[in-house]
Amino acid sequence: MRIWYDACTGKQTRYAIALAQRLRKSGHEFVFTTREHPDTIPLAKALGENPIVVGKYNPATLSSRLQESAERIIQFSKLFKDNPPDLTIAHQSVELCRTAYGLGIPIILTADTPYATAVNTLTIPFAHTVVVSEALPKSFTRKFCAKKVVAFKGVDEVAWIKDFKPSKTKNVEKPLIVVRQIEAKAAYAQGKQDLAKPLAEKLAELGNVQLVQRYNEQGEAFGTKEGFVDTANLVANADLVVSYGGTISREAALQGVPSIAISDMAKTYVNRYLAQKGFPLIITTPKEVFRYAKEYLGKRFDVKEKMAALENPVDVIERIVAQRKP
Repeated sequence: MRIWYDACTGKQTRYAIALAQRLRKSGHEFVFTTREHPDTIPLAKALGENPIVVGKYNPATLSSRLQESAERIIQFSKLFKDNPPDLTIAHQSVELCRTAYGLGIPIILTADTPYATAVNTLTIPFAHTVVVSEALPKSFTRKFCAKKVVAFKGVDEVAWIKDFKPSKTKNVEKPLIVVRQIEAKAAYAQGKQDLAKPLAEKLAELGNVQLVQRYNEQGEAFGTKEGFVDTANLVANADLVVSYGGTISREAALQGVPSIAISDMAKTYVNRYLAQKGFPLIITTPKEVFRYAKEYLGKRFDVKEKMAALENPVDVIERIVAQRKP
């Protein structure tokens, strides 16, 4: 079958590549698209992929978001006019869902952010099958009118961390503390205060801090970044991870690196799920970060057995693909 995946973020790029490697082995043609974004093209190239680039990330205003999304849909409709895919897969790409639905192509969707109301509304109702972590309540997919839901025992990040073999980070002063900036331009994060920089300065009392930024001093998204950093590899070599986001926290915890997730958005079902299963993921408030940092800095956890017990969503998606007739 000809299968199309559209990746809009770094996380989705990792998901795309994990699926591409598996589905190509099964004999499928994999069409991989993305958009201009600071976390997509550099990562894809670093992982040996050369996706088709369609459109760009422009979160400046609601109008700019809408316009860029509309233009991507138009470009996709032209791209697949004469040779449409047999099946599509996405981690909630709005443009893929709208294009595939309009062209009558089935959609397999992954989703893990119940609080992302806008993207959930614009993707889940279009999907043929929604693949979600068992951590998420059934009310989540019901609320957004999912047609068919398949739950798996794990979290999405297992897809690319399960068999991940990190390389040693050279010339890094220890202990290394990685701090991840909040995704302030995301629709679900509007109005949230970004305290990553002052927090990084405070944590510098404990060790060498590397602040992974999404935006420049003016709050604008980086178009390009000097010296691309593979964050999954970076956190594998870290002694502690502190993040306002969820993905990097879970990537660290799944590798046995203590990870502190802060802010209201850290209290997600998937974060709590990993913490309850014994992975080193601590969910707390900004006021408590320093205390937990001192307690967990440099502690490494053996999570091999816990990781082995989790289900890889790539396996689940591969089975769903195999059940469909070409």
